[in-house]
Amino acid sequence: MAAETDLSPVQERAARLADEAARAAGVHLRTVRDVTGIAAVADFFSDVWRTPRQAPPLPAEELHSLVHAGGAVHAAYTADGDRLAGACVAVFGPPAAAAAYSLVAAADHGVGYAVKQAQRAWALEHGARTLRWTFDPLVARNARFNLVKLGATGTEYLVDFYGPMADGVNDGDESDRLTVTWDLTAPRRPYGSGDRAAASVTVPWGGAGGTSLAPDGAPLALRARDGRQVWCRVPGDIVALRATDPALALRWRRAVRDVFTEAFAEGFRATDMSRDGWYTLTLAVGTSASSRQLCTGADRRPPEGDVFALD
Repeated sequence: MAAETDLSPVQERAARLADEAARAAGVHLRTVRDVTGIAAVADFFSDVWRTPRQAPPLPAEELHSLVHAGGAVHAAYTADGDRLAGACVAVFGPPAAAAAYSLVAAADHGVGYAVKQAQRAWALEHGARTLRWTFDPLVARNARFNLVKLGATGTEYLVDFYGPMADGVNDGDESDRLTVTWDLTAPRRPYGSGDRAAASVTVPWGGAGGTSLAPDGAPLALRARDGRQVWCRVPGDIVALRATDPALALRWRRAVRDVFTEAFAEGFRATDMSRDGWYTLTLAVGTSASSRQLCTGADRRPPEGDVFALD
């Protein structure tokens, strides 16, 4: 058996990066264990997911139990210490997996990176090599944050993962989720543009019924001529769309689901997200390219949010 990687230098770099990210965001980070602090985190999650504080996504009692069981609640506070600006919750998977799982995370705009780096440092300190979580694949800004800013990879597409959800963000939609896996020991990659390929190196997918269109009438996805990459478009702001036109939002859900489930079945993984809302799906190493083709599309830039859910 090969010798295990010495995590000490990685742990040190992770802790330093978390501190640097916190300073850049103008917040300070701490691991929350006290009853009052945990209750404040539960209230923060209620505000982000627009639920009554009497019915938070994760009640304070459950958060306290998770901490007691070995999990961690990390929180970011404004410089004056008066306001929560972000929080995340993680637990460990089976010991042999050397993996941690992030249950929930949310932050003010610009604070999410610091919160996730604090979570990474904690996971490494406790022996994890990877961190997994799920997020709504239609939320373009979260996809870009997870895949590009953090460098995680979308490894699993889950159809209607939670079933019906009754909060102020997801209500009325089906709860598809994309699982991402973050290699905590990998070197940081540059925070690139995530721009999709030029149309000259892609081919349209017509299929038996002709070209597939997105719900807005424009083409939805495209595929590289060598068959090893797929690009799929998502709406600019699915949360706003759910509020104004839930039926249209649901059509987007099912259209994107069709592309992802087919591509993932062929061995693709989500590896990038462009500034204008295009996923890059890359064929996993050792997987043969299929002769099937996907369709082309037009640009749409996702908006920036003030406070948003990361997971």
